[in-house]
Amino acid sequence: MFTFLALLPILIVLLLLVIMRLPAKYAMAATYLVTAALAIFVWHVDINQVLAATTKGVITAISVLFIVFTAILLLNTVKESGAILAIRKGFMDISPDRRIQVIIVAWLFGSLIEGASGWGTPSAVGAPLLFALGFPAMASVMAMLIIQSAPVSYGAVGTPLLIGVKNGLDNNADIISAITPATLDDYILQTTANVGMFHAMIGVLIPLILCCFLTRFFGEKRSFTQGLQVAPFALFAGIAFTVPYFLVAKFLGPEFPSLVGGFIGLAIVVPAAKAGFLQPKETFDFPQTSKWHESWMGELQHDKHDDSVAPKFSVLRAFSPYLIVIILLIMTRIPAIGLKGLLTSDALTLKFDNLFGTTISTKEMLLYSPASVLLIASIICIFIFGMNQAQVKKSWSISAKTMLAAAPALLCSIPMVQVFINSASAADAATVLPAMPVMLAQSAAGAFGDAWPLFASSIGALGAFIAGSNTVSNMMFSSFQWSTATQIGLDTAMASKVVALQAVGGAAGNMVSVHNVVAASAVVGLINREGAVIRITLISMSYYVIQAGLLGMAFIFNPIWFIPAIVWPIVFFSTMGKLSGGKAN
Repeated sequence: MFTFLALLPILIVLLLLVIMRLPAKYAMAATYLVTAALAIFVWHVDINQVLAATTKGVITAISVLFIVFTAILLLNTVKESGAILAIRKGFMDISPDRRIQVIIVAWLFGSLIEGASGWGTPSAVGAPLLFALGFPAMASVMAMLIIQSAPVSYGAVGTPLLIGVKNGLDNNADIISAITPATLDDYILQTTANVGMFHAMIGVLIPLILCCFLTRFFGEKRSFTQGLQVAPFALFAGIAFTVPYFLVAKFLGPEFPSLVGGFIGLAIVVPAAKAGFLQPKETFDFPQTSKWHESWMGELQHDKHDDSVAPKFSVLRAFSPYLIVIILLIMTRIPAIGLKGLLTSDALTLKFDNLFGTTISTKEMLLYSPASVLLIASIICIFIFGMNQAQVKKSWSISAKTMLAAAPALLCSIPMVQVFINSASAADAATVLPAMPVMLAQSAAGAFGDAWPLFASSIGALGAFIAGSNTVSNMMFSSFQWSTATQIGLDTAMASKVVALQAVGGAAGNMVSVHNVVAASAVVGLINREGAVIRITLISMSYYVIQAGLLGMAFIFNPIWFIPAIVWPIVFFSTMGKLSGGKAN
C-alpha cells in the first residue's frame, strides 16, 4: 500500500502532463498538493519539514529562473545585434543538412558545455542556438535533452561522481570497511571507469537516435529511416566523442571526460563535415514554416533570413559569445585556476540554514551560477557588436517576458520535488517510513532479486526524473545500490559496476526530468508543451536504461547477456523505423 502511495506523485505527473497533456504549471501544482498531503497525513512528516522543503524548492526555482533569463538574453542579444546571420552562415557552410547540424551543436558542443558546467547549461545555451539556426522550438529542446545522457555523469567537471556518488557512499560504514585497504577515492575512480565504459557503449548511438528522431517527428515525411541515411556520419561522430571520453574516464578520472570528448569530437567532426566526409547524398531540411505543426512552435518567433545577404560580422566574431561562455565556464570550474574557490566562498554565498527549525538547508552561489557567465557574455556582446540602446532594451524586455511565462511551472515543480525527497517520517511517528523515493527503490529491489543489475539504472533514472539532477539521484541511491548489490552476493568490484549503473541511469533520467524539460522549453519560449517533449524523450531514455541493464547483466553475471544487448538496438531502430507518420504533438 505504502509503495503505491509513494508512486502516486509520479503517476499523477505522467497522467496529467504526459497523457492528459495539461500545461506543467497545472500538472505540477496538483502534484505538489498531493505530495504534500501524502507527506503530512500518511508519512507523518512534520508540517515545518514540508514548509522547509517547499521553501528550498522555491529558492532553487528562482535560481533556475535566473539561468533561464540569462540564456534567453544571450540568444536575444545575438539576434538583435545581427550576429545570428553570421552564425547561421557558418553552420550552413559546414553543412546545410539539419542532421549534421544537430550532431555538431547538440551532441558535441552540448557535451562540451555539459562537461564544463552541467546543471542544465547545455540546454540553456544549445537550445536557443538551434532555434536561432531555424530549428523548431520543440526540436531544439528535444535534441538538447536527448544528449543529456552520456556527458551528464561527468558534467560540471565530474560533480555527479565526485559529489553525488562520493557523498552517497561516504556515510555507509559497511562500504568503507568492505573496500579497505582501498580508499573511497580509489573506489570512486574504479566506479568512474565503469561509468565511462557503460556510457561509451550505449552513448555511441545517441547521435544516430538524434537524427532519426529529428526526421521522424519534425520532417515533412515523418520518416525514421530518413535519419538512418546519415548513420555512417552519426556513428563517426559518436566514436569521435566516446573514445577520448572513455580513455579520460579510465585513466584520468571524472573531471574531464565530457569536456575532452566534446572538444576532441568537435576538432575531428567539424572539419570532416566541411570536407563532405561520410555525408548523405540527400540533404535534410525541415518543411516550410507554414507546414509546421502548431505544437512545434513556442512564443518566440523565428526571424526570416536572406542567405544571399552578406553578414556584417565574421563567423568568429559572431560566435565569440559562445566562446566566451566556454572559456568562463572552464576558468570558473577548474579548482586549480583559483576562481572556483573565490566564487564559492562563504563570503559570496547566500545561505539559508535550518529552514523552519529543520535540518533542511540550502545555499545559492549566484556568482558561480552558469547564469552569471551567460549574463557577463551578454553584456560583453553589447560592445563586441556595437549594439545601440534600442537593441539592448528590446533583448532584455523580451527575455524578461519569456522568463516570467516559465515561472509558474518551475515554482510548482521544484518545491514538489523537494517535498518528495524530504518525506521521511519523523522519528517519533507511529509508523516510521523512509522517504518516498527510497521506499520505491527498496520495493523494486525486493521484487527483482538477483536480476537487480537489469533494473539498477532505472532507479537512477527515477531519481533524476524526480530531482532533476544526476548528482542528487546519486546522493539518494548510491549507498542503496551498493547494499543491494552485496545482498545478492556481489563482491566490491562487481558492486562498483552496480553503482556505475546507478550513475548511468541517473544521467539518462535527465532526458525526462520535469525540472529540466520545463527549463529547456522556457529558453525557446515553448510554454505549456512540456508533456509533448517528455513523450518523445521518454523513448530515448527507455532505450538507454534498457541497454544499460543488459550490459550490466553481461559484465556482472554472464557474457550471454551480450546477445540481447546486441539485439536490443537492432529491435529499437527497426521498430521505430516501422512507425513513421508520428507527430510531435
